[in-house]
Amino acid sequence: MQNLDHTALARQHYENFPVASFVLPADLREPIALIYQFARSADDFADEGQYSQTERLALLNHYVNELDLIKAKGRSESAFFVAFAQMIDERKLPLAPFYDLLDAFKQDVTTTHYADFDAVLAYCKRSANPIGTLLLHLFNHATAENLAYSGHICSALQLINFYQDIAIDFDEQFHQRRVYLCQDEMQAFGITETQIAAGDCHANWVRFMDFNLVRAEAMLQAGKPLGHALPGRMGLEMRLIISAGEAIIRKLKAVNGDIYTKRPRIRVWDWPRIFLNALY
Repeated sequence: MQNLDHTALARQHYENFPVASFVLPADLREPIALIYQFARSADDFADEGQYSQTERLALLNHYVNELDLIKAKGRSESAFFVAFAQMIDERKLPLAPFYDLLDAFKQDVTTTHYADFDAVLAYCKRSANPIGTLLLHLFNHATAENLAYSGHICSALQLINFYQDIAIDFDEQFHQRRVYLCQDEMQAFGITETQIAAGDCHANWVRFMDFNLVRAEAMLQAGKPLGHALPGRMGLEMRLIISAGEAIIRKLKAVNGDIYTKRPRIRVWDWPRIFLNALY
């Protein structure tokens, strides 16, 4: 892997939520950018390019090997992983969240459907929650209560992203017809994959999306106290992330579930409201 500008890569991959935000103390931005580069590049192995399933898993397993090397106090031949290992050692970060992330990305390669909400949440706990865990360790506020709040926030944000990207994930060319919606709930609401393929937003789809959004919003609200439990700029950053998640939920509700032609995303003009909401 090339020796990249880690904060620049984080900006290039920016999607909905603040990454290495300017509101954070300066000494935290580089560690967060390194964590983001690790997660983003590994996620790209699972999602991007024209790799075969075998090649994707091999790339992800290479990252597992690099983590094993860090655990064994060895030295990588990769400039990125040398810097990454040094950051983990200096910040005394646990390795388990990084292994969890890679496990989730490997699951993306091999799994396209989820039977029920427990299965979706189990995925979220490995694909999203580790980032919150690592941030809390960086902030030196990784208490049991804060980790529980963070888990609610991260899982909610992952669910919100699923709902934004239903059409993208169902694109056979790129994402193998992935469906992160619960199969049992689809059946209960009368939703079929044929309907998803057609972008059909009739009444049952609107009700189904509203059901999912209400649950994700409740989960996000359950984690909201973390924004005030963390002090100073760290708390503000967390409130910004939560406020951005709330903004996407509002946008998803506003389009009545039509994520096919009106995929909601954060725009430049949304940030003043997001920032104002985060102040309180």
